[in-house]
Amino acid sequence: MIGGFILGVWIARHLGVHQYGLFNFVAAFVYLFNPLATLGLDNIVVRHLAQNTTPKNVILGTTFWLKLVGGVLSLLLAIGSIVLLRSNESLTLSLVAIGGTSGIFYAFDTIDLWFQSQVQSKYTVLARNIAFFGIALVKVALLILKAPLIAFAWAGLAEIGLSAIAMVGMYQLKGDKIGEWRWQGSLAKSLLKEGFPLLLSGFTIMIYMKIDQIMLGQMVGDRAVGIYAAATRLSEAWYFIPTVIISSVSPALYQARDRSKTDYYRYIGRLLRLMNAIAVAVALPITVLAPQIIQFCYGAAYLEASSVLVIHIWAAVFVFMGVTTLPYFIAEGLTNLTFQRTFMGAIINIILNFFLIPPYQGVGAAVATVISQAIASYFSHAFHPKTRKLFWLQTRSLLFLR
Repeated sequence: MIGGFILGVWIARHLGVHQYGLFNFVAAFVYLFNPLATLGLDNIVVRHLAQNTTPKNVILGTTFWLKLVGGVLSLLLAIGSIVLLRSNESLTLSLVAIGGTSGIFYAFDTIDLWFQSQVQSKYTVLARNIAFFGIALVKVALLILKAPLIAFAWAGLAEIGLSAIAMVGMYQLKGDKIGEWRWQGSLAKSLLKEGFPLLLSGFTIMIYMKIDQIMLGQMVGDRAVGIYAAATRLSEAWYFIPTVIISSVSPALYQARDRSKTDYYRYIGRLLRLMNAIAVAVALPITVLAPQIIQFCYGAAYLEASSVLVIHIWAAVFVFMGVTTLPYFIAEGLTNLTFQRTFMGAIINIILNFFLIPPYQGVGAAVATVISQAIASYFSHAFHPKTRKLFWLQTRSLLFLR
């Protein structure tokens, strides 16, 4: 993460505000279609693997082929959609085609799901770090040579492809063989049925996480996206923390539910308090030092981003909550409610962006993000009887009460 951040700042300085804005507009646009590449299967597959209810080679093989088809569909939809929005911009079209191809490689993240289920994510980390450091050297060379924007898009795709190759290598070194994976039609139908609400939820999550940059680009311009993206890169860089922690502890959470409801809810409460403590510990100093941080990282050209950062960083509190509570919805069989809460958040985000972006630009988009995240990941739980207990656990965790 540190290496990626340093490279990202260097690339932002090299490209300038306008081109950096275009780069991030395209990334946000491609991300909108990424849920189709995962089909909402990740947490469900981890649960199946942890419970050992179906042979692992059948689960992994079926998941791989489902994700591969989803990746191709996400690429086609991304290209078709950008043609409708910016058909006269050849560079934008090329960037979307390159970035969208990454969805096909996400099929190999099936291996990561196996490592997660066995609490062996260190192998995933090692594989991805091999890819990162290999391509980081390429990106440094591109920066020294003052390469054009499209070269960095190709480098990003190469990193994802190399990560997939390294993941396969780790899996094989552990004594497993991809050639033993098997497809099972009945399991595919079951996984798709169970994952469909999470797929829809994934789309809505991407909408309220990335629609701000797309709306900024369409309503104001790519320069506004560049300013906003500089701030959100600093803000969202911390989002890996809950993802890493929850991916490691979710199998234990599922087992705790089977053992004791008391232990189960105590476990969730402890996780929420931990996540809130981390989020606040990150947000407070960044809020105080935002102008100095932006000046140091990006230079004077991006100084406007500091006003965006002091607002957007507080979305971390609710993002951390959302990631932490996802295993609860899966364990309780409430995946349909994850779609409802995120759909509501996405609609509110779009409406707020529509009214706030024209007068306030990036600051308005940041306000819309924080409000919509709070509603989707926290306040919405108060209105449904099956999630009200979770709401009170979250409330107590915000007050750091046991």
